[in-house]
Amino acid sequence: MSEKGHLNLLFVCTGNTCRSPMAQVLAERSLASAGWDDANVRSAGVSAMPGSAASEGAIQAAAENGLDLEGHRSSPVTEDTVRWADLILTMGAHHLMAVEALGGGGKTSMLLAFAEGREDGRGWGVPDPFAGDLEVYRDSFRVLEELVETAVAKLGYGLNTKTGNDT
Repeated sequence: MSEKGHLNLLFVCTGNTCRSPMAQVLAERSLASAGWDDANVRSAGVSAMPGSAASEGAIQAAAENGLDLEGHRSSPVTEDTVRWADLILTMGAHHLMAVEALGGGGKTSMLLAFAEGREDGRGWGVPDPFAGDLEVYRDSFRVLEELVETAVAKLGYGLNTKTGNDT
């Protein structure tokens, strides 16, 4: 058990090749820096083709920031994955609804809403860089980096990991 407690964190997007893998490696780095040595991070997609590599843009944007997505392989979000997670952060509203339909209600929020401390867990989504040029991926990476770091900081300040609300 770590000083910060145990956490299973799941990021969800559409194909699990762009946003959620980038969020995963960002969260792993941020959680390690914050002293969460008992945190596990995964990513999945609501329409993921199992075993697909991360997109080239995501791989390059991550690499430019010292993070490695070369070994990433996509996986679909399942009831088992949802059960495993203590907190599920989605990139968009349709991801949130899909995760809730799999039993994730009460522990699922959109990433932006969680970072902003919105109690309803809803709000604007993180734009999908899929099929964009490298600069679009870099922009997406920067947005995700800020949101993930804010979310991890909130976890370190006694937030209820089920909803993002103060405990």
